[in-house]
Amino acid sequence: MFDITLICMGKLKEKFYTSAAAEYEKRLKAYCSFHIMELPEVRLPDNPSPAEISAGLEKEADSILSKLPKGCWFCVFTPEGKLQSSEELAQKLQDVKLSGKSSACFLIGSSFGIAPRIKALADLKLSMSPMTFPHHLARIMVLEQLYRAEAIQAGSKYHK
Repeated sequence: MFDITLICMGKLKEKFYTSAAAEYEKRLKAYCSFHIMELPEVRLPDNPSPAEISAGLEKEADSILSKLPKGCWFCVFTPEGKLQSSEELAQKLQDVKLSGKSSACFLIGSSFGIAPRIKALADLKLSMSPMTFPHHLARIMVLEQLYRAEAIQAGSKYHK
Protein backbone atom coordinates (compact mmCIF):
# COMPACT_ATOMS: atom_id res chain seq x y z
CA MET A 1 0.00 0.00 0.00
CA PHE A 2 1.28 3.46 -0.91
CA ASP A 3 2.43 5.54 2.06
CA ILE A 4 1.59 9.25 2.41
CA THR A 5 3.04 11.41 5.18
CA LEU A 6 1.97 14.96 5.94
CA ILE A 7 4.51 16.91 7.98
CA CYS A 8 3.07 20.00 9.67
CA MET A 9 4.89 22.60 11.68
CA GLY A 10 2.85 23.29 14.81
CA LYS A 11 -0.08 21.59 16.48
CA LEU A 12 -3.81 21.87 15.96
CA LYS A 13 -5.56 23.25 19.02
CA GLU A 14 -9.17 24.06 18.17
CA LYS A 15 -11.59 21.15 18.42
CA PHE A 16 -13.26 21.85 15.08
CA TYR A 17 -9.90 21.62 13.30
CA THR A 18 -8.85 18.45 15.12
CA SER A 19 -12.22 16.86 14.33
CA ALA A 20 -11.95 17.74 10.64
CA ALA A 21 -8.35 16.48 10.49
CA ALA A 22 -9.33 13.20 12.15
CA GLU A 23 -12.17 12.70 9.67
CA TYR A 24 -9.94 13.19 6.63
CA GLU A 25 -7.22 11.03 8.16
CA LYS A 26 -9.78 8.24 8.61
CA ARG A 27 -11.01 8.65 5.02
CA LEU A 28 -7.47 8.66 3.60
CA LYS A 29 -6.60 5.41 5.36
CA ALA A 30 -9.14 3.65 3.10
CA TYR A 31 -6.84 4.43 0.15
CA CYS A 32 -3.30 4.48 1.55
CA SER A 33 -1.16 4.19 4.62
CA PHE A 34 -1.40 7.74 5.97
CA HIS A 35 0.52 9.52 8.75
CA ILE A 36 0.53 13.06 10.10
CA MET A 37 3.65 14.31 11.86
CA GLU A 38 3.43 17.48 13.91
CA LEU A 39 6.78 19.13 14.52
CA PRO A 40 7.28 22.04 16.91
CA GLU A 41 7.37 25.48 15.37
CA VAL A 42 10.36 27.53 16.57
CA ARG A 43 9.22 30.34 18.86
CA LEU A 44 10.27 33.76 17.69
CA PRO A 45 9.85 37.20 19.25
CA ASP A 46 6.77 39.29 18.36
CA ASN A 47 8.66 41.32 15.77
CA PRO A 48 11.49 39.04 14.65
CA SER A 49 14.33 40.34 12.52
CA PRO A 50 15.07 38.68 9.17
CA ALA A 51 18.11 37.03 10.80
CA GLU A 52 15.95 35.60 13.62
CA ILE A 53 13.42 34.30 11.09
CA SER A 54 16.18 32.71 9.01
CA ALA A 55 17.73 31.08 12.09
CA GLY A 56 14.31 29.75 13.16
CA LEU A 57 13.61 28.31 9.71
CA GLU A 58 17.03 26.63 9.69
CA LYS A 59 16.32 25.02 13.06
CA GLU A 60 12.95 23.80 11.75
CA ALA A 61 14.74 22.49 8.63
CA ASP A 62 16.91 20.24 10.80
CA SER A 63 13.77 18.84 12.42
CA ILE A 64 12.06 18.32 9.04
CA LEU A 65 15.10 16.56 7.56
CA SER A 66 15.21 14.15 10.48
CA LYS A 67 11.60 13.11 9.82
CA LEU A 68 11.55 13.05 6.01
CA PRO A 69 10.88 9.46 4.90
CA LYS A 70 13.87 8.03 3.02
CA GLY A 71 13.40 7.78 -0.74
CA CYS A 72 10.03 9.52 -0.73
CA TRP A 73 8.64 11.81 -3.39
CA PHE A 74 8.56 15.21 -1.64
CA CYS A 75 6.15 18.13 -2.07
CA VAL A 76 6.16 21.44 -0.19
CA PHE A 77 3.34 23.96 0.02
CA THR A 78 4.74 27.42 -0.56
CA PRO A 79 3.28 30.68 -1.94
CA GLU A 80 5.70 30.70 -4.89
CA GLY A 81 4.74 27.15 -5.86
CA LYS A 82 2.72 25.99 -8.82
CA LEU A 83 -1.08 26.13 -8.83
CA GLN A 84 -2.69 22.80 -9.70
CA SER A 85 -6.23 21.52 -10.00
CA SER A 86 -7.43 18.57 -7.96
CA GLU A 87 -7.29 16.42 -11.08
CA GLU A 88 -3.68 17.47 -11.75
CA LEU A 89 -2.69 16.58 -8.19
CA ALA A 90 -4.40 13.21 -8.53
CA GLN A 91 -2.52 12.58 -11.78
CA LYS A 92 0.78 13.64 -10.21
CA LEU A 93 0.27 11.18 -7.33
CA GLN A 94 -0.66 8.46 -9.81
CA ASP A 95 2.53 9.18 -11.78
CA VAL A 96 4.57 8.98 -8.57
CA LYS A 97 3.05 5.60 -7.76
CA LEU A 98 3.71 4.32 -11.28
CA SER A 99 7.31 5.54 -11.11
CA GLY A 100 8.04 2.90 -8.48
CA LYS A 101 8.10 5.20 -5.45
CA SER A 102 6.42 3.66 -2.44
CA SER A 103 5.83 6.88 -0.52
CA ALA A 104 5.08 10.58 -0.80
CA CYS A 105 5.61 13.28 1.79
CA PHE A 106 3.93 16.68 1.89
CA LEU A 107 5.10 19.59 4.03
CA ILE A 108 3.20 22.55 5.45
CA GLY A 109 5.80 24.90 6.90
CA SER A 110 5.53 27.28 9.81
CA SER A 111 3.96 30.72 9.79
CA PHE A 112 7.29 32.18 8.60
CA GLY A 113 7.64 29.71 5.75
CA ILE A 114 10.14 27.00 4.87
CA ALA A 115 13.93 27.17 4.77
CA PRO A 116 15.32 27.48 1.23
CA ARG A 117 17.35 24.26 1.60
CA ILE A 118 14.14 22.30 2.27
CA LYS A 119 12.39 23.87 -0.72
CA ALA A 120 15.39 22.90 -2.85
CA LEU A 121 14.83 19.23 -1.96
CA ALA A 122 11.22 19.27 -3.14
CA ASP A 123 10.16 17.31 -6.20
CA LEU A 124 7.19 19.67 -6.43
CA LYS A 125 6.42 23.07 -4.95
CA LEU A 126 2.67 23.69 -4.75
CA SER A 127 0.75 26.84 -3.96
CA MET A 128 -2.71 26.48 -2.48
CA SER A 129 -3.80 29.91 -3.64
CA PRO A 130 -2.52 33.45 -4.01
CA MET A 131 -4.55 34.14 -0.86
CA THR A 132 -3.20 33.69 2.67
CA PHE A 133 -4.82 31.12 4.98
CA PRO A 134 -4.30 30.32 8.65
CA HIS A 135 -2.00 27.31 9.00
CA HIS A 136 -4.65 25.27 10.79
CA LEU A 137 -7.12 25.80 7.95
CA ALA A 138 -4.41 25.11 5.37
CA ARG A 139 -3.85 21.71 6.98
CA ILE A 140 -7.52 20.82 6.60
CA MET A 141 -7.47 22.02 3.01
CA VAL A 142 -4.41 19.88 2.22
CA LEU A 143 -5.97 16.84 3.89
CA GLU A 144 -9.14 17.32 1.86
CA GLN A 145 -7.17 17.64 -1.38
CA LEU A 146 -5.11 14.52 -0.62
CA TYR A 147 -8.34 12.64 0.06
CA ARG A 148 -9.88 14.05 -3.12
CA ALA A 149 -6.80 13.04 -5.15
CA GLU A 150 -7.00 9.48 -3.85
CA ALA A 151 -10.76 9.39 -4.50
CA ILE A 152 -10.25 10.64 -8.07
CA GLN A 153 -7.68 7.91 -8.70
CA ALA A 154 -10.10 5.31 -7.36
CA GLY A 155 -12.96 6.59 -9.55
CA SER A 156 -15.05 7.55 -6.52
CA LYS A 157 -18.12 9.76 -6.82
CA TYR A 158 -16.71 12.08 -4.12
CA HIS A 159 -15.12 14.36 -6.72
CA LYS A 160 -18.32 14.86 -8.73
